[in-house]
Amino acid sequence: MPEGSSDRAALTELHAEVGRFYVRDRAVLRAQAMLGEALQSGRDIDAATAQAYLRKVTRYFTGFEREARGHLKSVEARLGRIAQLQFNLTAERGVAARRVGATQGVLARLRELGRR
Repeated sequence: MPEGSSDRAALTELHAEVGRFYVRDRAVLRAQAMLGEALQSGRDIDAATAQAYLRKVTRYFTGFEREARGHLKSVEARLGRIAQLQFNLTAERGVAARRVGATQGVLARLRELGRR
């Protein structure tokens, strides 16, 4: 990546975005610190430094995305099971409510007959 004002701006934005994450990977932390120092100093960032940074960040965030997608898939599956359970329980509640209504009708008639 040759040093140009748009490349430097893009690296600056990427550096800031990566900095908002809680990163524990030492290689990424070192690369983040090195690029941060270079950006702050105003010195030119050579292509090798930029490419090394991009490789480390790509490797880290590719794994991070894979993990996040797996978690999302798991949560969506659990939500699907919950939705099905809620649907089943709502139907079961409807049946139970109709049974209560029917038995109350019989019990009301029995009470009427008992008063006579």
